[in-house]
Amino acid sequence: MAAETIGWWGVPLAIAAGTMRGGTPFLFVSLGECLTEKSGKINLGLEGTLLTGAMSAYAISYLTGSPWLGVITAGVAGMALGLLHAWLTQQPRVNDVAVGIAMIIFGSGVAFFLGKPFIQPSAPQLPTLNLGTWSSIPSVQEVLKISPLFLLGVALAPLMTWFFKSTRWGLLIRAVGDSPDAARAIGISIPKVRMLAIIAGSFLAGIGGASLSLYYPGIWSERISSGQGLMAVALVIFARWQPMQCLYASLLFGGAQALGPALQSVGMTQGYYLFNAAPYILTLAIMILTCSPNRTIFGAPGALGTDS
Repeated sequence: MAAETIGWWGVPLAIAAGTMRGGTPFLFVSLGECLTEKSGKINLGLEGTLLTGAMSAYAISYLTGSPWLGVITAGVAGMALGLLHAWLTQQPRVNDVAVGIAMIIFGSGVAFFLGKPFIQPSAPQLPTLNLGTWSSIPSVQEVLKISPLFLLGVALAPLMTWFFKSTRWGLLIRAVGDSPDAARAIGISIPKVRMLAIIAGSFLAGIGGASLSLYYPGIWSERISSGQGLMAVALVIFARWQPMQCLYASLLFGGAQALGPALQSVGMTQGYYLFNAAPYILTLAIMILTCSPNRTIFGAPGALGTDS
């Protein structure tokens, strides 16, 4: 780590690098969940999608030698789980939360079962952009290796903002999410719009999984996601269902995740576990602050959490 070489001056650098690395999966999953929830549906199963995407990407990268093919496969695997989730949640008298929990178990089980042969082998990783060539310190060069997936996620946030505001499909998704009855009255197929939104959102979540196994931490294990799929749901609430806010919130969560390792690298061990728990504490704080029955959540789609 940079902090080991240049002391405390390296802590901000390590946190900044960790923010970009750790924030990448948060960014893709939160943007995917934002897209899903804009249509009036919630997908709690993205934890399973994240794990399936991570396993699929790592396995395909190992078997074919192409990490980018692994990324595409991760997105397709996410779409398959999204299709199943969309079909189940639109059946009569089916609860979104119950389906989401079932999809976490199903997606995780599939990933763990199919991914066991790939825990030990080393798969080719995604290429990185080396932004630290200006420094002669190897550790500084290492922390400034940026994944193209991070840059893609950053570009995707304003693109999605434009999509919701200025395109026909974006307006259809917002109409279905805000007022299903009004959308139905003008002939919009609510099941079709929601199914496509859920599938597209799950595709992005699968890409988020690929960033875990092929970029940072760059391995495949059964504990690789650490609950990031579930934290992304709280992140979307914190971001008020706005893609650009999802970008900022993802960087915040990524920075919180990087805090513990950055401080540990300079020998600070007191309170280490508390610093490592920062993302979970942040998630809990967001849920407490936003889930009060006396508080109106600004920006929430009107149909979110209803049976319409």
